[in-house]
Amino acid sequence: MSAFNAVQVGRRVLAVEADALRVLADSLGEAFANAVETIFNAKGRVVCTGMGKSGHVARKIAATLASTGTQAMFVHPAEASHGDLGMIGPDDVVLALSKSGAGRELADTLAYAKRFSIPLIAMTAVADSPLGQAGDILLLLPDAPEGTAEVNAPTTSTTLQIALGDAIAVALLERRGFTASDFRVFHPGGKLGAMLRTVGDLMHGADELPLVAADAAMPDALLVMSEKRFGAVGVVDDAGHLAGLITDGDLRRHMDGLLTHTAGEVMTHAPLTIGPGALAAEALKVMNERRITVLFVVERERPVGILHVHDLLRAGVI
Repeated sequence: MSAFNAVQVGRRVLAVEADALRVLADSLGEAFANAVETIFNAKGRVVCTGMGKSGHVARKIAATLASTGTQAMFVHPAEASHGDLGMIGPDDVVLALSKSGAGRELADTLAYAKRFSIPLIAMTAVADSPLGQAGDILLLLPDAPEGTAEVNAPTTSTTLQIALGDAIAVALLERRGFTASDFRVFHPGGKLGAMLRTVGDLMHGADELPLVAADAAMPDALLVMSEKRFGAVGVVDDAGHLAGLITDGDLRRHMDGLLTHTAGEVMTHAPLTIGPGALAAEALKVMNERRITVLFVVERERPVGILHVHDLLRAGVI
C-alpha cells in the first residue's frame, strides 16, 4: 500500500475540476446567452433554488447576483412546498440547480413555474431528467467526474455550478453597465467597502486646506504647514489654481536661507493630484507607487480637499 500524499491528492482534485471548467467554458452557447437575456429583461427577481449542496450553491449565486445589480433571492425547495411558493411572483425567473435533475424536492417548484408561466432556467448535468425537461432554458453541466472518484461526493459538480453562476452574474453586470460606484452601494462595510469608497468620501474639505499664495513668505508658509498638520502646504496662483506643493523634502532642499524665500521659490511645481471621484483604492495605489503620504484633491485645477494616508488607514483601506 502506497503512502498517503495530501499534496498529490489536492493536485489531482484541482486538475479534475480545472479540466471540467475548461469543458464547461467551451460548451457555452445560445442557451447561456438566452439565460442572461431572460434575467436581464425580467421585471422581477431571480429566484434561486436547489437541495443539499446545490442549495448551498444556489444561495451563493443569489447573493452574487444581488451584490452585482440583479435582484435575487433563495427559496428552499422544501419550504416552497409548504407555503414559500407564494414568494415567487409572475414577473420572476426561477433558476433551479440539481446535478441529477431528479430531486423530488424540486417537483412542486417546477410545477408551479409551469402553471404560472414563470421562466425556468434549469442547471443540471442530465438533459432528460425531470429538471432538464421542465426547463425553458437548459444550462447543461458537463458530466465530469467528481474529485472523489470512489465516494462520488459533490465536488466537481458544485464547482461547475458556482462557476456558471459567476459567469451569469458577470455577464449581467456587464450587460447592465454596472460600475464600481454601483458596486460600492451594495458593499458599504469591511475592507471591500472601504476600497470602493471615493476620495471625496474621505478627504478633508476646503476649510481644512493648508494653502498659501505663491508670494507668501516662507515663515508664513511654515506656520500654515504647522497649524494644519498634514506635513505639506499647497501653493496657489492668482487664479486659485494649485501651482505647487511644499513638503519636508522641499524644506530640506532649500535649508540654506530658507526663511528668506517665498513659497513659490521653494515649492515643487505641478504636484501630483487626484480627483474627488477617484476610488480610495486608486489613491492608495498612487501613494504607494510614488511613496508619498498626502494628495491634494482638485477639480478644474482648483484644490477642493486633501487626503492623507492616515485617512485611508482610519477608513480601513490599508
